[in-house]
Amino acid sequence: MTTQELADRYYELFKARQVPEIYQQLYSADIVCTEPEHALAMGVPTVTKGIAAVLAKSKARQETIAEVHSFFSSEPVVGGDYFSLSMGRDMTLKNGQRVQLAEIAVFGVKDDKIITETFFY
Repeated sequence: MTTQELADRYYELFKARQVPEIYQQLYSADIVCTEPEHALAMGVPTVTKGIAAVLAKSKARQETIAEVHSFFSSEPVVGGDYFSLSMGRDMTLKNGQRVQLAEIAVFGVKDDKIITETFFY
C-alpha cells in the first residue's frame, strides 16, 4: 500500500467515525504518538509508545466525552512517507464543558503501517 493509499483509507475510515478500524488496520504495533507539551495540563501524555498504550489513551479520552456535536477532517496531504490532516471536533465533555478542538495531525508511514503520529493543537 502506498502512503497515498494508506492516507486515503485513514480519511475514509475517519469520516465514517470508524476509529477502532483505523487502529486495527493501519497502525503499527510499535506506533509512537507525540502530543504538544500543553497536553499535559489536560491529562494527556506527551509521548505514548505501542499500540496498547495508544488504544488505552484513546479509550480514556473517549470516556470523558458526553456528546460530539460535529467533527471535521480535511483530505490528506501526502509528502514522501508522511501525510497530514487538519481535524477537529465540537464536543461536550461529561463535566459539562463544551470544547472546540482543531488540530493538525502528521503521520509517518513505513512498511504499509502508521509508525508515528504527531498532533499540533
